[in-house]
Amino acid sequence: MEPSTFTGGPSQLVLTASIARRYYVDGRSKVEIADEFRLSRFKVARLLEQARSSGMVRIEISHPGAIDLDLSSRLQEAFGLRRAIVVDTPEEDPAALRLQLGRAAADLLTEIVTAEDVLGLAWARAVTAMTEQLISLAPVPVVQLTGALTRPDVEANSVELVRNVARLSGGAAYLFYAPLVVPDAATARALRQQPEVADAIRHFESVTKAVVGLGAWSAGHSTLFDAMDKKSCDQLRRAGVVADISGVFVNADGEPVQSRVADRVVAINAAQMAAIDEVVAIPYGMAKVQAVRAAVRGGLVNGVVTHAPLARALLDRTD
Repeated sequence: MEPSTFTGGPSQLVLTASIARRYYVDGRSKVEIADEFRLSRFKVARLLEQARSSGMVRIEISHPGAIDLDLSSRLQEAFGLRRAIVVDTPEEDPAALRLQLGRAAADLLTEIVTAEDVLGLAWARAVTAMTEQLISLAPVPVVQLTGALTRPDVEANSVELVRNVARLSGGAAYLFYAPLVVPDAATARALRQQPEVADAIRHFESVTKAVVGLGAWSAGHSTLFDAMDKKSCDQLRRAGVVADISGVFVNADGEPVQSRVADRVVAINAAQMAAIDEVVAIPYGMAKVQAVRAAVRGGLVNGVVTHAPLARALLDRTD
């Protein structure tokens, strides 16, 4: 940063800085400042101009996390997406990225959800970040799409997520208390038949817009992968799984992969997800290129909110 070229004496320097602070930081009017310092408003205006011209005051217009319109439109066109929002952010830390993308996704959800919709939410860290930044939402019912993932590093679960958003919207909340993954298929079938769980599942078919998690099937890039035992993870990988979309496992072509492990998941299934009009994912991290392509190719996801490096990588590898 270049040094200030202010040429006045110390008293004038302090006076000018004080007036600049009142105007630019405190939001005081020139008339109010003139009254406070017993100066004419013309003198105040001259001192403010001097503060600007000398470099004492520098005005920078920036929008951290601004949307890259060109990348957004190119990504939407290349993959035939309903929505594509690409955030141009320098952030690389996953937590910081989730914050930026969560804010953009919250703005998108506020824009596209109407009172005629039914909103479905699946748990994911990025989805949680989005819900934490929601300020307003149309009065819609909110449906829980996945069971709870119990992990020591997970602060909020899917039940709390749905309840909080329903409270904000003022709509009904259809939620259930069940784990996302259980030890065997028989336990999963029994849980799905419980009245509370069955009632939420019946509402899956009425969901018109959903926000889901999207993980690459590898350690550190899928919360579900990290929560499951190594034998199950390896079994799914051998079956061709490259991504999980809130408990729906898909291969590189976007086709759902059926397995005994998948039968242990208490969540929306591939057919139910495919029937939803708009499904938005919030992927981040360069390891998810193949996972995003698979989710979109299979038609399970038709909207993304992501960051510029991942968008460029997706476009670079487009056939």
